[in-house]
Amino acid sequence: MATTVRFEVAARKPRKAAAALCKHFYSQGWVSGTGGSITLKVHNPLVPLSERLIVMAPSGVQKERMLPTDMYVLAANGSVLKACAPKGAPHKPPKCSECGPLFLKVYQMRNAGAVIHSHGIEACLATMINPSATEFQITHMEMIKGIIGHGYYDELVVPIIENSAREYDLTDSLAAAMEAYPKATAVLVRNHGIYIWGDSWISAKTQAECYHYLFEAALRLHQLGLDPADPKHGPLLPHNSFEPSRPLDVPNVSSNKNGAKSNGLFSPRVILLDIEGTTTPISFVTDVLFPYAREHAVSFLRSTYDTNETQCDIQLLRKQVAEDLEQGLAEAVFIPPDNAGMEAVVSALEKNVQAMIKADRKITSLKQLQGHIWRVGYEQGELHGEFFDDVPEALAAWHASGNKTYIYSSGSREAQRLIFGNTKYGDLRQYLSGFFDTTIGNKREARSYSEIYLTVGVDSPSHITFATDVLAEAVAAKQAGLQAVLVLRPGNAPLPPDHGFRTISSLLEL
Repeated sequence: MATTVRFEVAARKPRKAAAALCKHFYSQGWVSGTGGSITLKVHNPLVPLSERLIVMAPSGVQKERMLPTDMYVLAANGSVLKACAPKGAPHKPPKCSECGPLFLKVYQMRNAGAVIHSHGIEACLATMINPSATEFQITHMEMIKGIIGHGYYDELVVPIIENSAREYDLTDSLAAAMEAYPKATAVLVRNHGIYIWGDSWISAKTQAECYHYLFEAALRLHQLGLDPADPKHGPLLPHNSFEPSRPLDVPNVSSNKNGAKSNGLFSPRVILLDIEGTTTPISFVTDVLFPYAREHAVSFLRSTYDTNETQCDIQLLRKQVAEDLEQGLAEAVFIPPDNAGMEAVVSALEKNVQAMIKADRKITSLKQLQGHIWRVGYEQGELHGEFFDDVPEALAAWHASGNKTYIYSSGSREAQRLIFGNTKYGDLRQYLSGFFDTTIGNKREARSYSEIYLTVGVDSPSHITFATDVLAEAVAAKQAGLQAVLVLRPGNAPLPPDHGFRTISSLLEL
C-alpha cells in the first residue's frame, strides 16, 4: 500500500502534464480521431533515467478530453502499476497505448525521457512525397536548429519505415531504423505518422513542433518544384534524370605497357572515392576513430596548446562556435578569450568538440582537429586504417593501368593520408594521386565536384567516376557531369529502390 501511494504521488504532476499535452496536441491536429499518443518519464534526479516510472496515455480515447487520472503508470520494464478506471458507456474499456511496445523500445535504445507519437497530416504526407523513399531529407532551414544535434547548415535525415495493420507490429522496424540511424531523434511511418523522442517532454515537444514545421516546408517546396534537400533549394530534378550511371566507353585491357594485369577492370581516366562506407567500414569511423578523438581531445589540447598548429585549430573552432551561438545551436558553448587561461579555454573546447562528434557534424574545424589527434594515435601505433579487402587490389590495379585515383571525404586531408598510410596492407598512398576534403566544398553540392573536375586535369567531368555510399552525394556528382555509382557495403544505410544509379558491392566491379 505504501509503495502504491509513493508512486501515485510521484506520478501526479507527470500525469497532469501528459493530459495537458494531449489537449495541446489535439489543437495542433496531431492526435485527432483518438490517434497518436504520448509517454513521459517521472522526473526523479535520484533515479537513473532508464529506471524511472513511466506515464503513458491510453489508446483509442478522445485525447482532448484526457484527465490526469486517465493516464497509466508503468514500471521501467513496462509492467502496469496503475490503470485508469472505466468511464462507462459509450466509452470503451480502457487499455494502455497501442504504441506501448514502441515507446518502451525507444526508452530502451535511446534512454529517452519522453516520446510523442503524432498523426499530424504534415508527417503523413512527408512520407508520400516519394512513395519508395526510405528517408526524409531537408537542409538549410532555420527550424533544423531545433532538432538535437543539428545546425542550420546540416542535413536533417529522418528514416521512414513501412506501416502495418497493428501499431505494435512496427516495433522491430522501429528498432532497426534507430540502429541504422544513431543520430536520429525521430522515425517516420509511411502513410501513418511519426515517433519523436527527447530527454524530457520539453525536448520532445520542441522537436515535434520543429519536425512538423519542416515537413510542411518540404511539402510546400515540392509544390513549388524546389528541392528541400538542396542547400540552395534549387529546382527538383525530373524523375527521368535519374538514369543509371553507365561506364564510359573505354575498352577493358588485360595488361598495361609493363605487362601488369588489370583483371578486366573498367578503366576510367580518374576514379574519385569516398571513404566511410565505400573503402572503409562505417563502424571503423564510429566505433574506433570517433571514440579515440573523444577520449584524447583534452589531453591533446593541453599537451599541444602552445603550438601554432593547435592555436590554428582553436581559432577555427572559435569561429565555428561563434556561428553556432549566433544561430542558437543549443549544444554550443562560448569559448572564452585566451587571457582566461588554458584550462578555461580547453574546458569550453571539450564541451563543443564532444557535442560536435556526437552529432557527427561535417565541419572543417572539427575534422581538422580530429585529424591532428588521430595523427598521434597512428604515430603511437594505437590506430591502423581499416579497409574492405577489395580496396588494395583495386587501387593497385587502377594504378598499374595508368589511371589516377583521388579521395574525397568529409575528414581532413591529413586524416585521409593517415588512414591510407597506416594499414595492414602497407602504405596505400602510393596508389593515390591526391586528397580532397570539405575545404573544396560540401559533398552534397554539385559545385564541389565541378571544382574537383577543374583540379584533376581531365577534358570532361564525365571522365571522372565517383564511388560513394550516400545517394545525395551521387546526385550532386551527377549534376556536375561526373559518372556516379553507389557502393553497397555491410552496415551502410539502405537506399531507396528507385534511386536510378548503378550499384556495386566491390570496387573491383568498377
